Amino acid sequence: MRVTLIGAGRIGKLHARLLSATPGIDALTVADIDSSLAAQVAGSVGATAAPSIDAALDGANAVVIAAATTAHAELIRGAIARGIPTFCEKPLSESLDGTIALAADIERSGVPFQLGFQRRFDAAYREVRRLVESGELGTLYAIRLAGHDPAPPHEAYIAQSGGLFRDFSIHDFDILRWMTGCEVEEIYADGSVRGFDVFKKYDDVDTAAAVIRLIDGPLTVLTVSRHDPLGYDIRAEVFGSKDSVSVGLGPKTPMRSVEPGVPPPAGPAWQDFLVRFEDAYAAEFVTFLAVARGEAASPCTALDGLAALRIAEAADRSRHEHRPVRLAEIPG
Repeated sequence: MRVTLIGAGRIGKLHARLLSATPGIDALTVADIDSSLAAQVAGSVGATAAPSIDAALDGANAVVIAAATTAHAELIRGAIARGIPTFCEKPLSESLDGTIALAADIERSGVPFQLGFQRRFDAAYREVRRLVESGELGTLYAIRLAGHDPAPPHEAYIAQSGGLFRDFSIHDFDILRWMTGCEVEEIYADGSVRGFDVFKKYDDVDTAAAVIRLIDGPLTVLTVSRHDPLGYDIRAEVFGSKDSVSVGLGPKTPMRSVEPGVPPPAGPAWQDFLVRFEDAYAAEFVTFLAVARGEAASPCTALDGLAALRIAEAADRSRHEHRPVRLAEIPG
């Protein structure tokens, strides 16, 4: 299979390395608006650099989009117009209206499409989903989600990120739906700037929390922060009537117990999402190739992306209006 990767930035470099090692890919082409960067990344993995994005799409059997968010919609439409099976990192678009329109276009096209929510392919999250579906956890009582980055992004990124909930917590919103099989009914969210005043310039926050009510599902509490001095802390704790389990709790968790006699984590702590979820990204691409070949249905559709964004929009509205927001208030 001939695969084209569009985007040779931070995550594009990881994807180039993973795709070059993915079984079933016979030829990998890398393209970027910066052709010298595309050449550098392609050379590092034995791939071919394309002189332009259009040239990269010629003859491609599948395309992986890891470009800037502002380019996603145009690149997706260009690929599906050619009938090329497409994988794109989240988000679909910069806005809710744009996401609604693009998701509809993708669905109408019938072209295989997979959105990049890599946590669905992480072994621990997959085990939680299995335990929920099998009934081994019993009735789900409550879930606690934590998302803490090691350091804030640079200011240019903050300006175009869409805010903490849309940029970061959207992964938690997606995995919550996926793990539980439940839809969100209502969310109450609040946030503040606790350490980095630059966020105030963009009506954003560096720390936030939310209480999420699911339809016939467990109450969920989310905490999220742009700064954790110990490392990258992504966890999910699921409490049921038969068992309680945790994702992200282990020797690399950037958290220590102060109970007497409890040793500190063996470490080193997870330092960023690229390292923490590398295996998940690799598994995600194996599945995408099956989707592209028509052997499997997409495990993460454009409509899944829209659903997660609607939760993020509700959270942001709740933070601004200081009230619970029902998902029914958000277009979709």
